[in-house]
Amino acid sequence: MRSVVHHLSVQTHHDTEVIDITERVKEIVDAEDVTDGLVLVMTLHTTTAITVNEGLEDLEDDIVEMVTRLAPEGRDYRHARFLHSDGQMAVNAPSHLKGALLGMQFMAPIEHGRIVLGARHTIYLVELDGPLERNFVVQVLGV
Repeated sequence: MRSVVHHLSVQTHHDTEVIDITERVKEIVDAEDVTDGLVLVMTLHTTTAITVNEGLEDLEDDIVEMVTRLAPEGRDYRHARFLHSDGQMAVNAPSHLKGALLGMQFMAPIEHGRIVLGARHTIYLVELDGPLERNFVVQVLGV
């Protein structure tokens, strides 16, 4: 069994945005010597998400609109308090909640050396508290 973890980063440009990382994931899977196995994509932040959907700009906009509507700014969130661990006020409760709604990882099979995706699947890293440099990992596991 072979396991390789790749650490990647992306610079985001907006408070909330949907970034297509599909080709980066495919390139990693294609470069590894794994015929059959799994690929895991995971964000390393609680205010970003990993999700899969059809790669259309209108759906990307709809995802942003949906999470904004479900966890709006300006509510009385319990997380809006002084955090001793950070030495400052926590002001990003909506970003954490949006991340919890979308999830932090995606896994897909590898078959005959290629990632198995549906014809319209697009893998996204979703920025929810940017702009920032964001980190994620791609793990390839298999034989």
